[in-house]
Amino acid sequence: MLALIALTVVGVTSSLAVRYRVQDDAFNRIEQVASRWSAAARAGTIPKVIPTSGDLALIQLVDPRGRVLAASHSAPARSALSTLRPPVDDRVQRRSDGCRLLVAIRITTAADAQVLLAERREPALLRGHKLEYALTAAALVLLTIVSWTSWRTVGRTLRPVEAIRARLAEITVSDLSLSIPVPPGDDEVAMLVRTANQTLDRLDEAVAQQRRFASTTSHELRNPIAGLRAQLEGALLHPGEIDPHKTIRSALSVTDRLDAIVGDLLALARLGAGDPAPPELIDLARLVSQEAPRTGRVPVRVHAASDVWVRGSHIQLARLLANLVSNAIRHAGSAVDVFVTASDGEAVVTVADDGAGIAPADRERVFERFTRLADARHRDAGGSGLGLAISRDIAQSHGGTLKAEDAPRGASFVLRLPRLDAPPVDQTGRMSAVA
Repeated sequence: MLALIALTVVGVTSSLAVRYRVQDDAFNRIEQVASRWSAAARAGTIPKVIPTSGDLALIQLVDPRGRVLAASHSAPARSALSTLRPPVDDRVQRRSDGCRLLVAIRITTAADAQVLLAERREPALLRGHKLEYALTAAALVLLTIVSWTSWRTVGRTLRPVEAIRARLAEITVSDLSLSIPVPPGDDEVAMLVRTANQTLDRLDEAVAQQRRFASTTSHELRNPIAGLRAQLEGALLHPGEIDPHKTIRSALSVTDRLDAIVGDLLALARLGAGDPAPPELIDLARLVSQEAPRTGRVPVRVHAASDVWVRGSHIQLARLLANLVSNAIRHAGSAVDVFVTASDGEAVVTVADDGAGIAPADRERVFERFTRLADARHRDAGGSGLGLAISRDIAQSHGGTLKAEDAPRGASFVLRLPRLDAPPVDQTGRMSAVA
């Protein structure tokens, strides 16, 4: 449709331009001949019968009263070709009536000057609608060529897209391993296919990870539930042989473990939903001091620098620090040290214990969900196995990192967050912060 409109506009413009150019060229030729005979009339050498050639067959010399003084052989000898009389200030005038082209030249500027009239038929191209027919035919031919070329080009371009569509239709959630064949070249379609394959790879990995997580979660929930069920069934079958208080305490312990697992699963779901809490200004040193327990299995020593500010969720960062400190307490031999420092635009929190430590090969694995190392299984029988995974997710959601790094003794977890140079001051002159 747009091409048809464009061709119509171009056709009309071309018709007008060609018509003007052809007509102007014909007028110029008439005027050249008429000017020559006008000069002869001024010199008094114009013959009674004016010779002509070509299409210019009608020439007359008329006086102010319209009487014919001289004429070509084909021109009327008694009546003037036209009543057109140029004024003194415009000695040459042109006129077209759609069939004839007429040029009138005033011989002199005198009031009673004679007028030379020269006339010819319009050029054949301008008669009737020949020009419009010719341009319409050319436009139709051009439109046909453009349409066919566009159809071939678009078809060739969209052929890989159809292959992409067909392959995508074959891919289901149950099998994301299929990839789309990459067409040759480095054009937009090839780039689209590469991007689609990368997206499919990420989806495949995400689905596989969710399946592993669901399988591990069901296993982690099944074990305590099975143990609780066995205890309760044993109490029902042999009520006289069990200690009620011991059974209840054991059931409560299992319930606490289930509650911890469910709570951690909800925390992971909230973090994965990408709906962070409103950010707050936090004095990290003060927050660490508050989260470090005053009493416990081993002492927790806090070494905090002042004016270490970050922006984030107070609740989430408090949970992150509590997870790290609790984990360190469970594995420490005699003490836990927490350091808060500032370095290169980062706020750094290091939680170190003097326990058995973590082998280099396991320093990334400990952040996987439901991962508990062999040493941790007997030390942390009530843990959910999700604490470190949640802590890393919180760190990453705040634009930071959490890693297990080298330590002279025991394990060392290092949290790095973007640091604020100084907290903003509100209109009353007080610092706006949350600890």
